[in-house]
Amino acid sequence: MALNPISTTPPRRTSQEEATESAPVCVLSFNSSDPSGASGLSADIATISSVGGHALPVACGAYVRDTARIHEHFSLDDEAVTEQARMVLEDIAVAAIKVGFAGSPANLAAIAAISSDYPNIPIISYMPDLSWWEDDKQDQYLDAFKELVLPQTSVLVGNHNTLWRWLLPDWEQSRSPTARDIAMAAEALEVPYVLVTGIPLPDQFVDNVLTTAQTVLGNSKYEMFDATFTGAGDTLSAAITALLATGNDLGVATLEALEYLDHSLDAGFRPGMGHYLPDRLFWAQPTEDEESEDEPEDEETPDDEPETKPIEGFVIPSHDTKH
Repeated sequence: MALNPISTTPPRRTSQEEATESAPVCVLSFNSSDPSGASGLSADIATISSVGGHALPVACGAYVRDTARIHEHFSLDDEAVTEQARMVLEDIAVAAIKVGFAGSPANLAAIAAISSDYPNIPIISYMPDLSWWEDDKQDQYLDAFKELVLPQTSVLVGNHNTLWRWLLPDWEQSRSPTARDIAMAAEALEVPYVLVTGIPLPDQFVDNVLTTAQTVLGNSKYEMFDATFTGAGDTLSAAITALLATGNDLGVATLEALEYLDHSLDAGFRPGMGHYLPDRLFWAQPTEDEESEDEPEDEETPDDEPETKPIEGFVIPSHDTKH
């Protein structure tokens, strides 16, 4: 993204201007705080940073949760969400927006009002599993998302089962809906692209399909992990958002985001007594080859001197205005 005007005889750039041009793209995220670090804003910030962006996190509320399950959620007032976002948007050039769990219909209305003022910024919406929530709150939230946010969404991301139950609640066929079936339901709500994840396949594989109502644009199959993970959906959707912001087309962004997620899950860890979490900074960990290179060669030590061991160091598409 060029921040300086192009001319045939450009003036000498200052070091500050050069630093601005090489700065990471900025990605706005509407999501909730997660004290376990499994999902929400924690996942978005780490993921966006990992794939080359600068995260602008707008807190919509806070989960009360551990690594096993969500116990409660407290939503912020919609005015607080609006003020956070508008302050940032009026100050910083935002390249893409992610909408995660906003916590209430009022916050969804605020997000829709804000995003309608920035029609050239692509919006990637992620719908998590809300089965932990009370039925009435869940229904009100899903209805508001359909009416307010989906018409402005460039790409909808969600698990096959979650999107099926939400967008095709009256599905009566004996077979499960395909990704295209879900995309057709999404297109009726003005969503052009859908990434359907976790589609069951034989032999412990799952498929992830990027599709429109008309055609499947691509897919990527992965073998299922034995462990149960929390935070994969937020990780994937944040990665796609940041990769689109950095200038990748949707196909490339999707494939690279899926590969990033696969590596994050492969390096996953279990910090508590519940589920495993993706290691979104897997690339910062030393490889086995690097660890072996860092180990000093065996040397003989005098009998009167104790053997010493090295101290292990710390490794630190644009949417149209439709609403």
